[in-house]
Amino acid sequence: MRSTWPVCWPRGGAKAVVFDPAGYPVRAVLDAAYHRDGRVRRRLRTETADVDLDRLTAVWFRRPQAPVAHPEIADPVARAHIEQECAVFAGDLWEQLDCRMVPAPRERVRLAQRKSSQLALAGRLGFELPDTLITNDPDEFLDFYNRHQGRIITKPLGVPTSLRADGDGVARMSEPVSTRDAAYADAIRFGPVVIQEYVPKRVELRVTVVGRAVFAAEIHSQESNHTRLDWRRYDPGSTRHEVHALPPEVAERCVRIVRRLGLRYGAIDLILTPDGRYVFLEVNPSGQWLWIEKATGLPIGAALCDLLMYGTVGEETAHGAGRP
Repeated sequence: MRSTWPVCWPRGGAKAVVFDPAGYPVRAVLDAAYHRDGRVRRRLRTETADVDLDRLTAVWFRRPQAPVAHPEIADPVARAHIEQECAVFAGDLWEQLDCRMVPAPRERVRLAQRKSSQLALAGRLGFELPDTLITNDPDEFLDFYNRHQGRIITKPLGVPTSLRADGDGVARMSEPVSTRDAAYADAIRFGPVVIQEYVPKRVELRVTVVGRAVFAAEIHSQESNHTRLDWRRYDPGSTRHEVHALPPEVAERCVRIVRRLGLRYGAIDLILTPDGRYVFLEVNPSGQWLWIEKATGLPIGAALCDLLMYGTVGEETAHGAGRP
């Protein structure tokens, strides 16, 4: 769900309200009152709900979209200014709330998404990493390319999809580097790129951590040339998924990296190599999970419900894994 979700979960008689910041300020009102005696009142009103924000027990941030100015404001400079003001106020308001944030407060999520920091932390925690270089130096790139006999990939450093001025999207996924690509290495000077050795795969793993619950699923991406390099190209109807039994020490590392990143939830991508090694790729604090639950039966949704309602999820519980 591409929205911010202040939640009191329906399970147990609680209520849930869905709010998309893209509807603010056109279809929603946010206000905050700070009184002389220190009392505070924060409120969200939409077309269907009137929410006392200070009574929330949990907020689930699911890829919230940015506020959009009213269509009557035609001047682009004025629109940009209003949208920035709305984003600053709304973002500040969420950070003030004294309730459980999943996966974490927004600023914490932004910090946790940094790939270079993730790799450094994963290595300290004992994960095996692909040999990786992040650079805008063409000579460093060519040295890396030669050292790995050309068996390397590049991947985006930040968000894999960007928008052109005309609104069309530009997607960037993991791509192999061809001999022809290497001939244009000088273009790397224009900006940094993530370069990694190609790691052979038996299967790819999506490990979803909810609190201390660990849900490990195999994605059989190697059964199709279409998904061999990046499983996100896959057809969900034809790519095989199965529950995976993670070794206890790997499951524990997955819990630890999510916690060390300041998160309560994280979707971790690993590679299981043909010789049985587990190689870390990245953690996505807002990674999707419903397709994994539908394909494997892993009870991820129920775990999220427990996390939002109670703050804990079956301590020391691992699904599709040994106990961490």
